[in-house]
Amino acid sequence: MKSDLIEIRKKLHKNPELSGKEKNTSEYIVEILKQFSPDEIITEIGGFGVAAVFDSSSRKEPETTTRKYPTIMFRAELDALPISESNNFSYKSRNTGVSHKCGHDGHMTILIGLAEKIKLEISNLKGKIILLFQPAEETAEGAKLVLGDPKFRLLKPDYIFALHNLPGFEKGSIILRKGIFTSSTKGMIVKLKGESAHAGQPETGNNPVLAMIDIIEGLIAIPQKFTSLNNFALITIIHAKLGERAFGTSPGDAQVMATFRSHKDEDMIIMTQKAISLIKEKAITSNLDYQIEWVEYFPTIVNNDESVDIIEVAAKNLGKKIIYGKHPFAWTEDFSYFTQKFKGAFFGLGSGKNIPQLHNSNYDFPDNIIEGGINIFIEIINEVQRR
Repeated sequence: MKSDLIEIRKKLHKNPELSGKEKNTSEYIVEILKQFSPDEIITEIGGFGVAAVFDSSSRKEPETTTRKYPTIMFRAELDALPISESNNFSYKSRNTGVSHKCGHDGHMTILIGLAEKIKLEISNLKGKIILLFQPAEETAEGAKLVLGDPKFRLLKPDYIFALHNLPGFEKGSIILRKGIFTSSTKGMIVKLKGESAHAGQPETGNNPVLAMIDIIEGLIAIPQKFTSLNNFALITIIHAKLGERAFGTSPGDAQVMATFRSHKDEDMIIMTQKAISLIKEKAITSNLDYQIEWVEYFPTIVNNDESVDIIEVAAKNLGKKIIYGKHPFAWTEDFSYFTQKFKGAFFGLGSGKNIPQLHNSNYDFPDNIIEGGINIFIEIINEVQRR
C-alpha cells in the first residue's frame, strides 16, 4: 500500500480546496475509506468533515474481561491555503492560487494509511477508533463547527490526538511538549471613517492618515509596553490601506489589519483591551468614526499531560528520536478547541532540517515520513489500550 499512499497524497496535493470548500476532497476521502470497511462513515460534519468509525464492540471479548476500552480519535485537516505554488513537478496544484502549503495532504494520507492498518489489525484492537477529517482548519472555523455538530457529539472520544509535520526538525523525529504547545492568535480589522475632500483643499474634509499612523505605531508598541518581556507576545501589522489611487482626492477612509499572538491567554486579553482603548482614543481625538472586527481566533493548544506521556512511550517503543520543545510554537492550530473539551495532545513529526518552511510557495510534504506517522498513531492506540 505504501506506493498507493504516495499516489493518494499526490492526487490530494494536485487538487487542493480552500477552507469551507473541501467538497471534492471530502468525497475522495470517503471513497478511499470505504475500501477499509469501517463500521460507519459519517459525512458533512461541521461542513465537509468526515469521520470513519472502527468499533470492536460487535466482537465477542473473553468472558472474564469486564474492562471498557476507550474511544480514541485521530484528526487530520482537509483544507489548503490561498497560496500560488512555485513548484513545477507533475502533481503541482492545478487550482490557481490554491495549494497544500501546510502539509494537510500528507496528514490526510497518514490517516488513510492508519485506516488500512486498523483494518488489518482490527482483531487485536479494542474499543472504538475514530478517524476525523476536519474542514476549515486554516480559518479557525472548522473545529468549532465540528464540535457544534450534533453528529460529532454522538462520537464522545475519550482521547484525541493529532500531529503536524514540522520542517526544521530531523525526519521522523517526534516533537513533544506538555502544557501549551502553540500560541494563541487572532486577527483585528480596524476601519476608520472620516470625510474625503479635494487634494487641493484637504481642510474641507477629514483625512484619517495621522490617526492611522498613530494606531499602527501604537499597536506595534503594545506588547513591549504592557506585557512581560519574559512572555512571548506580538502584534504584527499585516495590511494597511488609505483611500484610493486618486491623486486629486484627500482620502476619507482607512483600514488597518493586525495579528495578535501570545503564549498566554492573559497577555492576549491585555493586548486586546489596550488596542481597543488606543483605537478609540485616536478616533475620538481625530473626530473619526471607527469599527473593530475580530477574526480567526485560535486559542492556545494546551496538551493533556497523560496524553503526552502516551505519545512519549509510543515514540520510545518505536525507537523514535524525541525532541522536547522548550517554548511553545509561535504558529497556531484550531486543534486547541478539541483539547479544551477532551483529553488529548498535539505533537510534531519532523519533516527534515533543510526543506522549505510551512506556507512557503515551494513547500511540499515529504512522502518518506508518511509511514512514520502511521506507525506512531498505531503505537498510540496500543499504548492507550495497555493502560
